Amino acid sequence: MPDWTPPASVNLVDLGFMDSRSKLIDLAAFLDRVQRAGQDGDFRVQALKNALTLLSQDKPQRAKDVLLSFSDPSTEPIAKATIQGAIGAHKG
Repeated sequence: MPDWTPPASVNLVDLGFMDSRSKLIDLAAFLDRVQRAGQDGDFRVQALKNALTLLSQDKPQRAKDVLLSFSDPSTEPIAKATIQGAIGAHKG
């Protein structure tokens, strides 16, 4: 059996920058359209803007913090569902 050689160091910026850049531009365009439509007060848009502030923090767990910012923090189940599907952000 041949000896295993660990992979060479990978430049993560080279691999992920263009994809991340594209996603940020898409988000900016979405926020522009929502604002022009007068819908920037929607709680989901506010959740996105809140998540953006979390991204700018220099903390090693940004992904976790962003995910949790969209989540319902309650621990008790509700008696009956009021909608049929997920809406992507907690309306709290």
